[in-house]
Amino acid sequence: MASDLRNVRTTGGAVTLRAASGTVWSGNEKVGWNMAESTDAVVVGAGVIGSSIALELVRSGLRVVVVDKFGGAGNGSTSASSAVVRFTYPTIAGVNAAWESRHCWGAWRDHLQAPASEPLAAFNRCGVTMLDVDFAPCGMFTRHFDKVGVPYEKWGARELSKRLPALDTGRYFPPRPVDDDEFFADASARLGALHTPDGGFIDDPQLAAHNLATAAQRHGAAFRWKTPVTAVMRRGGRVRGVRLKDGTELSAGVVVNAAGPWSGQLNRLAEVGGDFTVGLRPLRQEVHHVAAPASYHDAGGDGHAPVLVDMDLGTYIRPEGREFLLVGGTEPECDPLEWLDDPDDGSPTPTVSQFRTQVTRAARRLRGLRVPNKPRGVAGVYDVTDDWTPVYDRTELAGFYVAIGTSGNQFKNAPLVGRLMTTLIHGVEGGHDHDRSALTYTCEHTGQTIDLGAFSRRRRPAPSTGTVLG
Repeated sequence: MASDLRNVRTTGGAVTLRAASGTVWSGNEKVGWNMAESTDAVVVGAGVIGSSIALELVRSGLRVVVVDKFGGAGNGSTSASSAVVRFTYPTIAGVNAAWESRHCWGAWRDHLQAPASEPLAAFNRCGVTMLDVDFAPCGMFTRHFDKVGVPYEKWGARELSKRLPALDTGRYFPPRPVDDDEFFADASARLGALHTPDGGFIDDPQLAAHNLATAAQRHGAAFRWKTPVTAVMRRGGRVRGVRLKDGTELSAGVVVNAAGPWSGQLNRLAEVGGDFTVGLRPLRQEVHHVAAPASYHDAGGDGHAPVLVDMDLGTYIRPEGREFLLVGGTEPECDPLEWLDDPDDGSPTPTVSQFRTQVTRAARRLRGLRVPNKPRGVAGVYDVTDDWTPVYDRTELAGFYVAIGTSGNQFKNAPLVGRLMTTLIHGVEGGHDHDRSALTYTCEHTGQTIDLGAFSRRRRPAPSTGTVLG
């Protein structure tokens, strides 16, 4: 029998799941010395991705338990996200996912079916302006925008100066260390930009994860905090659940790895990854908080200047309220990357060196931006694949699924990822050979079709900028 989930029935209000091996687990049954419990699906990780998966799985009729090593939803890498909503991906699947997700963010209360009294994260539609750069020309993105229906504007240097008068429109590529003698060299030309007016950012990424978790709980999902997974249980080539640090065993026919930068550790516990054609590893990154230049945000129609993506100098700049900015990096080749063997080794405190580098680059672009002596900001850990594209897929262990390798660029797609993974799980558990013939998902809001094979663990490396932009 191909799937545990093909044999779910209700008996007197308790759900009974008959395993392929013939073992029967029920929702009110205690099995084994460790007081094991049974559910249909365990999601490991309660960040914005895991919480979205939990919501959509429980909406689909499954019993869901979410376990997380931290004390609440979004307490891991989600909390350090800049939460930018943009559509500039070099693949059609990436653009489709981001465009559909933007519609979910724009109707967030409806997406969650949340009561009017519940505080929600908010989508700020300030637009995203991406400066021209030769290695990622605007045509890389607009050819997909034209197919998908994403509105955009092309600005020349004069229009860019008119729209954002505080901006230095000089071309300085390639990015250089700020101590390099050439860093302050004169501009070689003037830059234009690609502007997408429907982009923006989510004002509180941790609250967004909490919103998803709360919605999942309303539908019956259970969340267990401070419960790291210590073992993945398996029998006969199929996952049978997880064991937690406190000794509890959760029996389940489906386990979903949404553990963010800890996903590689969980894969090793499950003994999966041998057929992956893309590698992944944790990368520590910093985002810095600075005061905006006077009147900078007045350029924005809704009180915010647009998010600025500046791969010419190697930064991005996001509004933070009316008076501040977040400044992050785009992994320019001149900067060493801080890869980690263990994501727990990543310090959450911003460093003087990275703060100085990124904010000085931002100040090169924004007239009037000051570089404070004391760093302020956050640091988080990305779960990065070789091509900076996520893996949303099954694995060689039947019933063990992964939503990993989000590479610092999938927060925006979280509302959709839950639906993609639910489509995948029900399809594969229903007997579909996803490796041979990839499943597809038809988007609710845009009507576009997404080929889930674009996120396969066995894919050829996807077209990529080689940066957090995907």
